[in-house]
Amino acid sequence: MAPKSVSEVVAVLSEQGDRAKLLAGGTDIIVQLREGLREADVVVDIKKIEEVTSFNYCPENGLSLGSAVACYNLYEHPELSKLYGALADSTHIIGGWQIQSRASVGGNLCNASPAADSIPSLIALNAIAVIAGPKGERTVAAEDFCTGPGRNVLENGELLVSIQIPAQCSNSGSAYERFIPRNEMDIAVVGVGSWVKLAADGTIADARISLGAVAATPLFAEQASAILIGKEPNEEVFSAAGELARQIATPISDMRGTDEYRSHLVSVLVKRTLITAVERAQN
Repeated sequence: MAPKSVSEVVAVLSEQGDRAKLLAGGTDIIVQLREGLREADVVVDIKKIEEVTSFNYCPENGLSLGSAVACYNLYEHPELSKLYGALADSTHIIGGWQIQSRASVGGNLCNASPAADSIPSLIALNAIAVIAGPKGERTVAAEDFCTGPGRNVLENGELLVSIQIPAQCSNSGSAYERFIPRNEMDIAVVGVGSWVKLAADGTIADARISLGAVAATPLFAEQASAILIGKEPNEEVFSAAGELARQIATPISDMRGTDEYRSHLVSVLVKRTLITAVERAQN
């Protein structure tokens, strides 16, 4: 079925519960249903609802990104790709271009993979998830949205409508990087998103660092972010932030890398993304 309003979707989800599954880009749910990993009595296609398929930016309110907006819309947009560098970085590497033409940032967030590429970028950019449900609308910070591997805060009858990301100023910049062992293994061993805002004197006025693939959920590195404020943006300061970020990581060892290796990569990628974020802020 293909409802034409958010309220219709909420009604179906409330009635069907776990037996209803949402279809936005479909790059995950179609495969999961076909392979028997998930079951559904009803598949709800939300692509005919304007609130979830549209996006807009204004300097006062920032970016409003519908939950079903495909990835390519972000990295191909000349203004948004500059304003939201981290999000452009991450959406450009989610699968191949065929996937990027269908997959959405909202779907990536709802899937709640610890190694998702867009979630660290959303956390770094201080994004807010707007959720509709039987009790009305509520908001949840991106860093609080995922509750475990494949689990999120959405309750029965609720859906993610949009993602709100604050407006960016000319002296701010962000970046995302991940490490993968080879191109054929398209899952982050570690992913890091960083955002910085520079003061008039060139020091760091504000910062946010986030980590992916090193815990059960993507993480906001609060202490590592705070240590940067008021400091000159240099490699020594970035290395110190990397070490603090490394301390909150609790990675596992698997075929893609050991926990020790992943911890080392955290500090490396924090430093790299901060360098890029500062360069973008300065330019």
